[in-house]
Amino acid sequence: MSAVLDSRNSLLPGRFEFLMGLYAENYHRLSRLFGPQQLAPGNYLSDVDDGLPVHLVVQECHPYTLELELTYSFVDTHTGQRAPSAQLRMYTDAHVAEAMHCHPGRHLWQVLGPFPPAHTVLQHRLQMNGFLSRWLEYLAGQGHSIGTLQQQSS
Repeated sequence: MSAVLDSRNSLLPGRFEFLMGLYAENYHRLSRLFGPQQLAPGNYLSDVDDGLPVHLVVQECHPYTLELELTYSFVDTHTGQRAPSAQLRMYTDAHVAEAMHCHPGRHLWQVLGPFPPAHTVLQHRLQMNGFLSRWLEYLAGQGHSIGTLQQQSS
C-alpha cells in the first residue's frame, strides 16, 4: 500500500515545480498574445472596444531579459496608479515569464515584510503568477493580440 502512495506523490509536482511550470506557461501565453520579444521599448495600447484598453510598456530590453508592465487604462482611486498592474520579467533564453509585482510602486519586501518565511514568498509568487496566467487567458479571450497592439507616442 505504501508503494502506491509513494508513486502517487512522485507523480504530483511540488509547489516549486508547479511555479516553474506556471512561469513557462506565462511566457508562452504572453508571447502568443503580444509578442513582446519583437517590440521596441515603449508604450503600447491594445483596445478591442470592450471598455478596458490594455497598456503594455516595454521598459527594458536586454539580450536575454525583457522588463514589462501590463495594466489597464483606468486608475485606482486609492493609489493613483493604473490597476490592475503587473510588473513582468521575461527570460527569453529560458522561456519563462514571472510576475515580479502586482502592487503598483511596491516591492516584494514592502508587501510581505522585511524577512518573510520562504513558504510565504513561494505562496505569494504562486498567487501573483496564477493571477497573471488567468489574466493573459482572459485578454486573449477578449480578442487582444499583437494585431490590436498600437505603439503610443511619448
